[in-house]
Amino acid sequence: MVQPDNVSPAISSAVVAAAGELIGLEFTDGERALMLDGVRENRDSYYKMRAVSLENHVPPAFSFDPRLPGMAFETSKRPMVTDKIAMPPLPTDLEEVAFWPVTHLAHLVRTRQVSSVALTEMYLRRLKRYNPLLNCVVTFTEELALAQARRADEEIASGHYRGPLHGIPWGAKDLLATRGIRTTWGAEPFRDQVIDMDATVVERLEAAGAVLIAKLTVGALAWGDVWFGGMTRNPWNPEEGSSGSSAGSAAATAAGLVGFSIGTETLGSIVSPSTQCRVTGLRPTFGRVSRYGAMALAWTMDKIGPICRSVEDCALVFDTIYGPDGKDLTVTDYVFNWDATLDVRALRVGYLKDAFEHDPDVKAQYDQALGVLRALGIDLIPVTLPDYPIEALSFLLSAEAAASFDELTRSNRDDMLARQVKDAWPNVFRQSRLIPAVEYIQANRVRTLLKQAMADLMSRIDVYVAPSLFEPDLVLTNLTGHPAVVVPCGANEKGKPASLTFTGKLYGEAAALAVAKAYQDATDFHRRQPFENQTDGPHGPQS
Repeated sequence: MVQPDNVSPAISSAVVAAAGELIGLEFTDGERALMLDGVRENRDSYYKMRAVSLENHVPPAFSFDPRLPGMAFETSKRPMVTDKIAMPPLPTDLEEVAFWPVTHLAHLVRTRQVSSVALTEMYLRRLKRYNPLLNCVVTFTEELALAQARRADEEIASGHYRGPLHGIPWGAKDLLATRGIRTTWGAEPFRDQVIDMDATVVERLEAAGAVLIAKLTVGALAWGDVWFGGMTRNPWNPEEGSSGSSAGSAAATAAGLVGFSIGTETLGSIVSPSTQCRVTGLRPTFGRVSRYGAMALAWTMDKIGPICRSVEDCALVFDTIYGPDGKDLTVTDYVFNWDATLDVRALRVGYLKDAFEHDPDVKAQYDQALGVLRALGIDLIPVTLPDYPIEALSFLLSAEAAASFDELTRSNRDDMLARQVKDAWPNVFRQSRLIPAVEYIQANRVRTLLKQAMADLMSRIDVYVAPSLFEPDLVLTNLTGHPAVVVPCGANEKGKPASLTFTGKLYGEAAALAVAKAYQDATDFHRRQPFENQTDGPHGPQS
């Protein structure tokens, strides 16, 4: 896209007629004649507005709120109730704990059976060994990590234990700002960018004593698994990509290269790579976690959440990063009360019955998963999604993303991005310039109807389960801001993975996590490790 000259060609009646065709409207000759002066004046206003520098962090003067009038949410914080863990013996080779969940790693560090430095050095070795295969690291933060690990060991030795993330190595999706360390957004135009601040999520994890060991790959500007360094690979099948855009976060967690990671989601970027890499992810309610210091893609849809090896790990990480910071004004002040002992049989659990027939390739895995839930004593209630053109509203994301990277398009630097195909950002940014502002606003009004319909659905249930990549559900819940927990439920004989998504009420992460944990405790899919050439057929509950 070339920046127009100061003197622009006149807009003719024929141009207005062509524009009407683009937006599905027809104007008479007389109507077009009346429109011409105003259309020209609008274009002059666009040129003047573009003279104002708008950096990515500047939000629009409005924000999305998933709540509806009259809704009430919990505000009294209670102590976390975590599960009792049975610790296996400490192996002679520390690398054998690489796939242990945070709950177990935390016990090792807290009891000083393993130092944070030793754990950090082990994960750094694994990152360096497997990164040439997986291509999941943008920047190693070894110096910072070892300093943080030494501090953690000193504090724990002195009796100052900060909590379950103290001394645990983690990886950040490389769209979270880290002071003094480049934040590339996975995109060639920004590969040397250093933002002089820490994102709120980074600050909160540091305050919890967690150890940042790497900035992990993100599909360029948060789309897909291709970044300026190539494709991030799936540990279960390195011939495939890891999906995205939280590509490196999912791959590194699945491969046992970090204790946990942080991802982001606008329209599937936690759910999809978690499914592909067979790990556990939490996409929180919109407005739960501050996005301050994170790359903005779509202001009314962006969310930040953990990618881990178990459901309870997600609860521990989420408990550390959620809540207002006074910087991201979309963040609400409702509590998260995790209770691992919750009896999920007391919850009303729905399921999208028709959606489980959607993908015959993994129907056996879904049938088995529903059987596990029923065997747990859960009475699955058939539910259906609201009857609206849900997927038609996905252009809201395209419009906001095009605004986020407007200057990149107008300067032609979008040509530097690695992917230059129809379904990639450069083309989507260009075509999104033609989305009318009126249609964007109308779509948001339909979004209000979706919120109301979802409120009606969720008044009858507490949680519902669906296949993770059932697109109408994925689009809907990202538009309405509902929380979702994704857990693996096996793979077919060809290695195609399947996963379940447990969707909760707004700010209802605790219930969704509880049902997901009950399922996960009854199966062993989350305990399996890649690089072992094993196939995942249907597996029943553990004895």
